[in-house]
Amino acid sequence: MLSTNKLAVLAFATFVALQAPAYADDAVIAKVGNLEIHQSELDLAVANLDPQLAQLPDDQKKVAALSAAIDVKLLAADAAAEKLDQTDEFKKRMQYLTDRELHNAYFKKHVVDIVTPEEVKARYDKEVAALPKQEEVHARHILVKTEDEAKDIIKQLDAGKDFAELAKEKSTDPNKSEGGDLGYFSRGRMVKEFEDAAFALEKGTYSKTPVKTDFGYHVIKVEDKRDAPPPPFEQVQDQVRQLVMRDKYLELLNKAKASAKIEISDETLRKGYDQANKQPEPGSEPVAPAPKQ
Repeated sequence: MLSTNKLAVLAFATFVALQAPAYADDAVIAKVGNLEIHQSELDLAVANLDPQLAQLPDDQKKVAALSAAIDVKLLAADAAAEKLDQTDEFKKRMQYLTDRELHNAYFKKHVVDIVTPEEVKARYDKEVAALPKQEEVHARHILVKTEDEAKDIIKQLDAGKDFAELAKEKSTDPNKSEGGDLGYFSRGRMVKEFEDAAFALEKGTYSKTPVKTDFGYHVIKVEDKRDAPPPPFEQVQDQVRQLVMRDKYLELLNKAKASAKIEISDETLRKGYDQANKQPEPGSEPVAPAPKQ
């Protein structure tokens, strides 16, 4: 989704995907010898299930997670008995995991927990105001096989026949039962010949000559024209909240980087890092345009 500050955003996305569920009751739910498995551990096991197992019903998912937690406890105890937790490799990995979890805890405290509904709504309003105008037309059509059939339909329309009724009677398109109604659409949704003809018509008028496409011959009527409406806030508020959190996250990173000297000895890695961490323009991630109706 994001095209700027790729490394930071990748870390941001990883945090969002791996947040552990909150829990208040950390009761013991199972014992493995002298070792206990707490509710918090089960919650973490559920949150980190394999994607295929994560699709199971909740009760089956908890059983799968508990089974995994028991397996982990059993082999972890054996690993500790062999002092695998004392190896340099293990200690380095634990340091990395500790740093990552501290990063996530800091993110939660200084970003996730402080984003307000007012901030999200304000960002939505800002993005909507910046959206370019995009014209839409609401059109009907009647599709037939031959040009002569289309010309005959146009004659009947000229004589006062109702467009929707003629569509139900004559059209070969599957939407004939809706009177040929195509709803609203913007440019790029229809084949070029059809689109050019539809957008050239005035509201309330129909094509006076048949419009040929690979599907056959069309007679088109434009019911309405309008600027495409923005997506409703309720539909995109989660996406907008992600943008607000992303900006707050980048502010935290920029502040941290300003007070630290970052040196990368490998020239290729340094250039790649610098390229990936180019700063975005403020508010450079727009809200997605309104879905087609």
